[in-house]
Amino acid sequence: MLISSWQSFWSETPPETMSPAISRTAAGEINHWLSQLKFRLQHRKGWNEMLDETFLMQNKKVNDIPLFSATKENNAACIKKLLDCSSTNIFERGELGETALHVAVMNDNFHAAVALMDGAPELINEPMTSELYYGLTALHIATVNQNVNLVRELIRRGGDVATPRVTGMYFRKRRGGLLYFGEHILAFASCVANEEIISMLIKAGANIRAQDSLGNTILHLLVLQPNKTTACQIFDVLMSQDADLDPAIPLDMVPNYRGLTPFKLAAKEGNLVAFQHLANRRRIIQWSLGPLSSNLYDLTEVDSREDDLSVLEIIVSSQKREARRILELTPVRQLVRLKWNLYGKHYFRLLMLVYLLYISIFTLCCINRPLKDIPENYTKAANDKTIKVQKTLLYLQELNTYKDHLRLIGEMISVIGAIVILLIEVPSIFRVGAKRYFGQSALGGPFHITLIGYASLVVILCVLRTTGIAKELVPMAWALILGWSNVMYFARGFEMLGPYVIVIQKTIFGDMTKFMWLSLIFLIGSASGLWVYYITQDPSALPPYRSFPITIFTQFELSIGLIDLQVDHTLYTHPVVHTIHIYFSVVAYILLFNLLIAMMSDTQWRVTQERDELWRTQVVATTLMIERKLPLRLWPRLGICGLAYGLGERWYLRVEDRNDLLVQKMKRYINAFSKDGVPAKEREETGKNDPGNDPQQISFTVENRPKIQRKPKKCWELIRQSIECEKEENVDCLDTSYI
Repeated sequence: MLISSWQSFWSETPPETMSPAISRTAAGEINHWLSQLKFRLQHRKGWNEMLDETFLMQNKKVNDIPLFSATKENNAACIKKLLDCSSTNIFERGELGETALHVAVMNDNFHAAVALMDGAPELINEPMTSELYYGLTALHIATVNQNVNLVRELIRRGGDVATPRVTGMYFRKRRGGLLYFGEHILAFASCVANEEIISMLIKAGANIRAQDSLGNTILHLLVLQPNKTTACQIFDVLMSQDADLDPAIPLDMVPNYRGLTPFKLAAKEGNLVAFQHLANRRRIIQWSLGPLSSNLYDLTEVDSREDDLSVLEIIVSSQKREARRILELTPVRQLVRLKWNLYGKHYFRLLMLVYLLYISIFTLCCINRPLKDIPENYTKAANDKTIKVQKTLLYLQELNTYKDHLRLIGEMISVIGAIVILLIEVPSIFRVGAKRYFGQSALGGPFHITLIGYASLVVILCVLRTTGIAKELVPMAWALILGWSNVMYFARGFEMLGPYVIVIQKTIFGDMTKFMWLSLIFLIGSASGLWVYYITQDPSALPPYRSFPITIFTQFELSIGLIDLQVDHTLYTHPVVHTIHIYFSVVAYILLFNLLIAMMSDTQWRVTQERDELWRTQVVATTLMIERKLPLRLWPRLGICGLAYGLGERWYLRVEDRNDLLVQKMKRYINAFSKDGVPAKEREETGKNDPGNDPQQISFTVENRPKIQRKPKKCWELIRQSIECEKEENVDCLDTSYI
């Protein structure tokens, strides 16, 4: 029953690799919550409760089984006696499907494990059989526990190092999982970074290029580990071992089943240390002259020219802030700057001028749309002041003036432009996916919705005008609003305006949405309370409260200050009306509006903190969009083709770096004694190639430290730590030129 419950739960809650945690949108969260609720209703227990019960039962069963209990106590003599007893079942399993040897290895009981292997060698390669730990062998456990003696003994006694694979749910990449070490024994050893065990496993025949059920190699797994510096060291060890085999495809170029190589996965996860390390491994050092050096950086997988899933595409589509920081690393920074300055910004601003001309033509056509005086038999209400109505299709026969012909040309341009917009946008939706295409600000997000909405309304206007249906007022008005709103999209072409458009997007879809939901609750409540009284009054006495919908709209206008309080003091008004107005004014106008202002200020502050990152991301997204749309002859490929210089068919970008260690050391000294702490710009400069550039790995932080003047020892500690960081890896300087 428990196993079937687990199967049901996991069939409805896919692992994180199928639905990454970085894309936790509202729909994903709702789906995850519903699956958990359904699981609980079906089985009367939550997932964590079932895990707790399973592990408690496992401990109980270990204590109840004599062989397991002796193994746990590391009593080798008792184990030998039990193995000699005919009633002892050496293949007896516990709650997790473990054997006695698994229990011994879990508890690091070397003597008990040796006694079991002497008496029952069949247990050496026996895997666990529960759904939770399925496929886990004793060698897996000894490896992850870094018990070198046990690993050596298991291998010596014939332990299989290549075939066993862990496919249990507990070891899958999943939401809420605490570890993901892959499936193979060598992957476990690599993730715990034990070079001695890695060497033993490779000598015993472990496959370095093994892939798990998701297609991830060991290098993919290393990219996902939290200890980034150690992972890079193991990365070099495995690459050197793989190079000795002389494979056709290097290990770091092997993709997983999602098409991601370790290099691309590092970009997707925002692993700056691994990304820079891999980029440096592929570079070719041309010359070094003191602090200056010239390097050729391989653009394979980085440039989007021939790779639809390039590093640039991955960074733009990622929702992790760390991924955007990769845009500051070499050679991505230089490549993006070249693409934008040489071609991207010029094409984009030309596109902006074309769109402004187009939307201006459409606006002039709408302002001067064909109208005629109302006919004599036109029926209208007493308060309807209409004097002109839309002309029918027959107006095409009345194109007598130059203005009429000019308007017709403008209308044709408007319709053709709308069709072209739809032909460009709709295929992109199917190529990228609607969720990503409309949901990410860097890709344009809401502006794609406004653009498609505008183009659709223009097509509808054409149909209405052609069929003679006099209903074009509403679509025409909204088409003008959406068309001009889309002009803000082109603000991303300017560094000053681009981030502020993101502030507007986040405010509308974040702060304003929350504010409107809260306001709607109080609005309906107050309008209902007022309508209870005004339903008994003469509608003509106070028109703003003549019906329930009008009452709601009046309260909305009152809440945002568009009108004054709608109370006629010459008429009798029940005191409850004044009470409701006071309550609504205090809650809606004072409380909620000040809350909205606070939320908008917080949004603006957060975007300001990421201003440079957001600007660079917008530039990359815009550059990729233009690069895909334009013919190749209008966008020459950047870089150096290695074929002409004996470097193969790869393309390279030459970058000159200045790495002045003395300057960097003096900056650390100055910043250590600075009153205001380390500036953000300096932290970015000194953290480009340093393993500590990950926020979680920075060994010192000066924002929350006490006053330096009071505790000078803290300064010297910072200096000492900075020098230690300097010894680990050289730091790039900003004095960089590129060709």
